Amino acid sequence: MSVLSLDQLLVDKNKVDWLSQDYIRPYVFVRPDNKIEQPGQRFPLSWFSSEVIRKNPLKMADVNFANLILDLEHKAFEKSQMPMPRWVFYDCAIMPGYVAGFAMKQSQMSDLQKSFYPRLKPEDEWVPISLFIIIPTMARGEWVAHNLCSINSLSSRENRFYGLGFLTKAFALWFANIEICCGMTQWTSPALRLHSHYGEFEILTAYTPVHDYPETLTYRLKVDPHYWEVFFNKSTSENFEERYMKSEHSVCRKDVGSLKALQLLIESGKGPFYLRPSELRSGSLEDSLAIYLPR
Repeated sequence: MSVLSLDQLLVDKNKVDWLSQDYIRPYVFVRPDNKIEQPGQRFPLSWFSSEVIRKNPLKMADVNFANLILDLEHKAFEKSQMPMPRWVFYDCAIMPGYVAGFAMKQSQMSDLQKSFYPRLKPEDEWVPISLFIIIPTMARGEWVAHNLCSINSLSSRENRFYGLGFLTKAFALWFANIEICCGMTQWTSPALRLHSHYGEFEILTAYTPVHDYPETLTYRLKVDPHYWEVFFNKSTSENFEERYMKSEHSVCRKDVGSLKALQLLIESGKGPFYLRPSELRSGSLEDSLAIYLPR
């Protein structure tokens, strides 16, 4: 598998110069028993060359790093009223899985950036500016993406780190050598465009009444860094039509009846069904999306 460097993909290389700065580094927040063996071996990727900051959530000395992760997460999700309870963070994320992201030296942060962290202390050298939580499942090789956010959602456009959210999830998938990733997102969420660019995007549920938000899409994808290239280089083809063909079905993201109809097709075994990432990227919420089948 040949994967291009970010420098080769981007016309404006300065967009991701933050990734090579010594005051920003990737981190993993994982208990010792969940340590990833031989990290970053599955995919030949040169994107993440900085030394990784490692924190242990079971050590009292690292508790404020957890507090800062939660400060960021709660701030990012307060408008959607979906902040993560602390016990969920520990019981459902830390104990079975791990957290990864990027951290920034406090000394390089603006006063506004610092204000997003109510529990920030002067002695905190590194401050998490993004987070991705991923949890292994009982299905062989499958992990579940639980939560993704970054400081970008709180920042003005000129103060954002280009691609921070996307690269946060990419780093975690790369670091843990993850082959299959499942996840949940809402049909009308802008995050759907991002999540669809990590691999071939299968729809497991189109309507999910067991969730607090029934208009939730459950997906599964086989991690493929070629799709990561497509995210950064819009002229690159994902070669999608070589493997998939349009079905006779489509879905309207804002129409509950349409979501239920697709769900019934899934339940009756008419799939598996897939979405095409480039159509998600270019379409509006009002557009119907084509549903694809394997050739």
